[in-house]
Amino acid sequence: MGKRPGRCYRECDRPPFMRGKFIHRQPASKLVSFDMGQPNGDFEVEMSLVGLERCQIRNQALEAARIAANRHMSKKTAKQKFHLRIRVKPYQWLRENKMVTGAGADRVQDGMRKAWGKVIGSSARIRPGQAIITIRVNRDQIQTAHEALEKAAPKIPTPCRIVFDRIDPELRRKLGYGAE
Repeated sequence: MGKRPGRCYRECDRPPFMRGKFIHRQPASKLVSFDMGQPNGDFEVEMSLVGLERCQIRNQALEAARIAANRHMSKKTAKQKFHLRIRVKPYQWLRENKMVTGAGADRVQDGMRKAWGKVIGSSARIRPGQAIITIRVNRDQIQTAHEALEKAAPKIPTPCRIVFDRIDPELRRKLGYGAE
């Protein structure tokens, strides 16, 4: 049986459940790495991909966004010229009550009576305005970092916006990003 689409788990409709004490078979996280590039470098500009709505992001979606952004940055620049960080961690466990199908299934299964469900994956819960991915670069790589975040945004199941966390005000005006 294949995976359900992400829209089934996007909403934060249940209370948060992060206690691994009651979960016996914890599936491994799909996220390979949270830091890419040069983590201890000194960079001039910091920009982030910010989620605009409250939602859950599955670890597969975070990994797809990480791969898209990292691949674009690695193709256009050297690894020593940027630092990409995933800012959210998938702590929320997702459960599913799997139903038996076929002939005689109604006599075998309890249906929704004790419907706790088995763990099928994990997700990260985000608040509106929370940074999901952050890229730090120097001033000559701003356009490349902006393109990388634009490539990562469609992988995330919420509308996203790219914001500057740290930039020189004079450089912001010179590049035409306004004087926020």
